[in-house]
Amino acid sequence: MKIVILDAQTVSRNGDVDLDIYKRYGDLTVYQLTAPELTAERIKDADIAICNKAVIGENEMRGAKNLKFITVFATGYNNIDVEYAAKRGIVVSNAGTYSTDAVAQHVFALMLEHFSRVGDYSRFVAEGGWMESPSFSPFVFPADEIAGKTLGIFGLGTIGKAVADVALAFKMRVIACSRTPKNYKTVEDVDFSALLRESDILSLHCPLTAETKHTFNKDAFDRCKDGAYLINTARGAVTVERDLADAVRSGKLSGAAIDVLDGEPMKPGCPIYGVPGITITPHVAWGPLTTRKRLIKIICGNIEGFLAGNPINKVN
Repeated sequence: MKIVILDAQTVSRNGDVDLDIYKRYGDLTVYQLTAPELTAERIKDADIAICNKAVIGENEMRGAKNLKFITVFATGYNNIDVEYAAKRGIVVSNAGTYSTDAVAQHVFALMLEHFSRVGDYSRFVAEGGWMESPSFSPFVFPADEIAGKTLGIFGLGTIGKAVADVALAFKMRVIACSRTPKNYKTVEDVDFSALLRESDILSLHCPLTAETKHTFNKDAFDRCKDGAYLINTARGAVTVERDLADAVRSGKLSGAAIDVLDGEPMKPGCPIYGVPGITITPHVAWGPLTTRKRLIKIICGNIEGFLAGNPINKVN
C-alpha cells in the first residue's frame, strides 16, 4: 500500500505525535502541508490518503486511479467530496469522537473567560493595578455567574451533549435545537426561534452542511436575546462573520468567542478581527496533546478496519 499524509503539520507539533506508526501499513510519504494545486499530484499513485483540512474533491481524485481509502484527521469531512468518492468506490472515514472532551473543555474556557474575566484581572495585577488599589478587592471588570443562565446548544450531537453535561453541573438551564429532538437528560428540545429568543449563551456544535451554512446571520442575531453571548467551536461558515461583527459592535450581542473561521488561517481583512468583545482562538479546541495522540490511534483503527474489509467510522 502507498500511503500519503497531506498535512502532517496540522496534527503534529515538532514531532510530538508519532506519524511513523503508519509505516506498518505500507510505504508512507509525509508532506507537512500541501498547497491545493499540489494535491492531485501527491495522491495520484496513493492507495490511501490521510489529511486534516486538505481539500480532496473530484478534480483531485479523478487522476488518483489507485485511491481506495481516504481517512480524515478530524470529525468534520466537508473538505472531501464524499459523493464523488462513493461513485468511485473510495471509502471515506472520519475520526469520530476523538475531540469531544477537549472541545467541551474549550467551550467552557471561553465561556468562563467572558463571565469571570480571569485574563483581564491577571493583566490588571501584572500591570501593578492591585498594588495601587485602595481596596483589597478592586472590582475593575464586571463579572457574572453562569449558574442559572440559559445555555442554548445548536446541534446536540456527541460534543453538544458533552457541553450540556458540563453546563448542567454548573447549574445552568440547557436548551437545544437539533434536526431531531434528542430527549437528552434535562435538556429541553426547542425550535430555532426559541433557541435564539431564550439563550443567554449560544454554543454552536453542528456540522457544516448546505443547510447549516450561514445559519447565524443578521436575521438570526436580530432575533437573539439582547446581550446574548455566542461561542462557535463548530465551523466558521455556520456564521456570517460580518453580521456577527456588526451584532457585537452594536451591543445586540454582549460578545462572542470564536475558534473557527470561514477561511483558515485568518486572512487580512477578516471581519471579526480586532472587534472589541470578540475573543478568537486559532482553531485549537481540538488540539491538546492527549487529544491528538488519541486521534492518531483512531486513524490506525480506521486503516486496519479498511484493510480487513470492515471499514469503521465510514461517512459515505
